[in-house]
Amino acid sequence: MNHTLERWNTTKSTELYGINEWGGGYFTLAENGDLMVMPSPGAINRAVSIRDIVSGIDARGLGMPVLLRIENILDSQIAELNESFLYAMKELEYKGTFTGAYPIKVNQQQQVVEAITLYGSKYHHGLEAGSKAELIAAMGMLTDTQAPLICNGYKDQEFIDLGLYATKIGYKCILVLEMPSELPLIIERSRVLGASPILGVRIKLSTQAGGHWGESGGERSIFGLNTTQIIEAVDLLAKEDMLDCLQMVHYHLGSQISNIREIRTAVNEACRVYSGLALEGANVKYLDLGGGLAVDYDGSQSNFLSSRNYTLNEYCTDIIEAVMTSLDEAGVEHPTIITESGRALVAYYSMLLFNVLDVTRFQPEPLPENLPEDSPPQIKYMFDSLKSLSVRNIQECFNDIIYYRDEARQLFNHGKITLRERSLAEKIFWTTINEIARISKGLKHVTPEIADIERALSDIYYCNFSVFQSLPDAWAIDQLFPIMPIHRLNEEPTRNAIIADITCDCDGKIDRFIDRHDIKYYLPLHDLKESEEYYLGAFLVGAYQETLGDLHNLLGDTNIVTVRVLDNGEYEFVGELEGDSVSDVLSYVEYDPKRLLVRFRKTAERAVRKGNITAQERREIMQAYDMGLRGYTYFER
Repeated sequence: MNHTLERWNTTKSTELYGINEWGGGYFTLAENGDLMVMPSPGAINRAVSIRDIVSGIDARGLGMPVLLRIENILDSQIAELNESFLYAMKELEYKGTFTGAYPIKVNQQQQVVEAITLYGSKYHHGLEAGSKAELIAAMGMLTDTQAPLICNGYKDQEFIDLGLYATKIGYKCILVLEMPSELPLIIERSRVLGASPILGVRIKLSTQAGGHWGESGGERSIFGLNTTQIIEAVDLLAKEDMLDCLQMVHYHLGSQISNIREIRTAVNEACRVYSGLALEGANVKYLDLGGGLAVDYDGSQSNFLSSRNYTLNEYCTDIIEAVMTSLDEAGVEHPTIITESGRALVAYYSMLLFNVLDVTRFQPEPLPENLPEDSPPQIKYMFDSLKSLSVRNIQECFNDIIYYRDEARQLFNHGKITLRERSLAEKIFWTTINEIARISKGLKHVTPEIADIERALSDIYYCNFSVFQSLPDAWAIDQLFPIMPIHRLNEEPTRNAIIADITCDCDGKIDRFIDRHDIKYYLPLHDLKESEEYYLGAFLVGAYQETLGDLHNLLGDTNIVTVRVLDNGEYEFVGELEGDSVSDVLSYVEYDPKRLLVRFRKTAERAVRKGNITAQERREIMQAYDMGLRGYTYFER
């Protein structure tokens, strides 16, 4: 019996993968080692096994990879954001109110936007559009006319006309000035259409946040108006007797703001502009703080890029206090506070599930007891280093094995040693490195290069997904996502691994993983079992990943399944979208699948005429080609 497995338990897996730190209260482990998902934080009596959901997906004929959405989590996140602001306002005796506006760009998928309008309706949670296409989607999806419909982005006449028409039919549609040149056009079109616009102004803050998206703010931001341009807009509106239309001050500090101090500093500056506009006679009612509410991807609760050093309650309280302090001092009424939180709403809602296809290990291979007499000196030196390895000379052996391995490679490149001798040198090298790693585990102090051996020895787990399609931020900006097995979590994970996708690209891998104190360069995983699938999940992927994914190697959208957890702890499939077929992705890049089929049929017929294949074989080949066109772009068992 394996006593190591007896000592391992789900509590250790919970700690190892940091589930309680990044999970937001939505995830826990069952005694059988399955990862469970809960519809709301701490609802353990309604927890559902993700592994069971995968079995249901498989039984319905949908293969891996799958983007799984838990509908209840979106409902819960919307409620938590709104209730947290309303609670803070009540506690601090704030005289205004709060409303949210989901920025469609974070995840434009129809199912997502529809769910947000449904679950957000009791809070009049609105939408934010940054383009004509997004505005058209928002006007079609948003039925609550009390919810804000905020129009950001650069606007041409058609965009402006759509916003004005939305206002005429009863939407609380706010046209935000991004450029000074937009205002004269809005004034002109409002008179032509007979519509009184609701205007906002996006301000350029001097405050700038750190992180990947910090350039959204600051005086060099490409968005918004500076103070001089704001005053010019006020003067023009006053001249046109339309100053009462200016009702909102808006800014956007950036996405994923990890440091609460930067958030509070920005609010203070925006409130000064707000009170200044109120004193100028503008009819300001709304203060839109934009996005920025971060997600704690790594669970470190720090100002690290993939974390945040504040809770949601602290975020709401700090904002309310900052607004009250500034505006009470100026004698200005408390506005309706709007935030455009998108990432924090939808990140938890989705997880990417995929299976492991194969593994490569860097482990010792059997070596001969003695080397052939004619072995090159470099290989003999490597072999001697391995035989003499001990705790006392570990660094010396490490240096020697690296040096002679490199010499052996140079000799091979110059044709001085054979392929078989090169193979032997590599076997000796990896055997020695593994032995150094084993010995060094018992040492308190080792050099950084020896400490890094464990990273070099990490397995490569080949997984059925595309980083570029499903986790593009992991590739493009080194975004960290929680990744872990969804089952066997009552067993000790004995392998350290990096993850490779099925694209033929050296960047198609994940080799940076979350850690409570830093970044880990490998992920603890389990050995694969014969004839048993091993499933992993990448979590908190609901924001931006679907929108930004690309067709690298023509790997398309994955299957999407939406599940709702019921009150009795059971669940139901409420939505299924099949992923792209090969035919679909070929059409995206301007191929005509029917023409491809015709062209290939002619090629196959020429092969028949030449006697390369029979007519029956042509039929089988054409069937395989046609099935390939209709098949999933990912690996199918």
